[in-house]
Amino acid sequence: MTTPQVNQTTTVTQFILLGFPISREVELLLFVLLLPTYLTTLLGNTLIICIVVSYSRLYTPVYFSLCNLSILDILFTSVVSPRVLANLAIGDKTITFAGCITRCFFYFFLGTVEFLLLTSVSYDWYTAICNPLRYSTIMSPVCIGLVLFSWVGGFLSVLCPITFISRLPFCGSNIINHYFWGSGPLLAFASTDRTFIELMDFLLSSLVIPCSLILTGYSYVYVIMTILHIPSASGRKKAFNTCVSHLTIVVIAGGITAFIYVTPSQKETLEINKIPSVLSSVVASFLNPFIYTLRNDTVQGILREVWVGVRAFLVGRGRELLSRVSKKDR
Repeated sequence: MTTPQVNQTTTVTQFILLGFPISREVELLLFVLLLPTYLTTLLGNTLIICIVVSYSRLYTPVYFSLCNLSILDILFTSVVSPRVLANLAIGDKTITFAGCITRCFFYFFLGTVEFLLLTSVSYDWYTAICNPLRYSTIMSPVCIGLVLFSWVGGFLSVLCPITFISRLPFCGSNIINHYFWGSGPLLAFASTDRTFIELMDFLLSSLVIPCSLILTGYSYVYVIMTILHIPSASGRKKAFNTCVSHLTIVVIAGGITAFIYVTPSQKETLEINKIPSVLSSVVASFLNPFIYTLRNDTVQGILREVWVGVRAFLVGRGRELLSRVSKKDR
């Protein structure tokens, strides 16, 4: 069956996402693999939010930032994953122009916020390791400001480019050679000069992504130098492992995103960007709760307390039910 296309003089009202050139069987296999990943991402981040909100001992700057990161991961993966899963499950690859622009805005808005939040988390980590005695004094006044700046800065940095893109005329082919909506796939089919918007995208990406990585790297250089001066070998190993885990996920996410978006023109790289886009939009959100929060000793202690309480409750209820059954038998 051939894929329908619009007439060259007709304004595009919907797009067709080609996705990956794979068979129907492989699409269903991808669906089986991605669905548990998406559900685990939702479960892990929701668990973190519930724990932080429920336990006053976690009312600290670092957990405030991590709670916001979990909220962000839920929103970010929910922009992309449900639509991709639906495409894989039922084979419907169409999306309206309004839906495409809306999802494109939230994808880049939330992606930008994530980079800014990860930078603020690295600064928090730097303060906790390098200035532990002054941690509360330094972080308490600026914590809310850093998180607020991340959300507002992400919103404002994406608003203008997406507004310009939404006003472009899209005529001719409506087939996007990608698995999701993005500025590159959309600009590839604009029927007017898109140099200014591509330059704006490039400048904003070059400002946010490299600056975020540089500031994060700068923080971790000092963190590692401080860790090397810890007298205890076990203490150095524990702190270094945590530091490396955090830095690895930042470098992976930043490197992939820079590879995709820090280019003057994205039209020529649409095909090779498909796999990195999957890693950036799905895998990073899946790993974040495990790398940043669930491996934390305090959080693991709370989870053990919750499990002991739940187990005691279930055992008590079970004994109560057995007691009632035995009384009825008598």
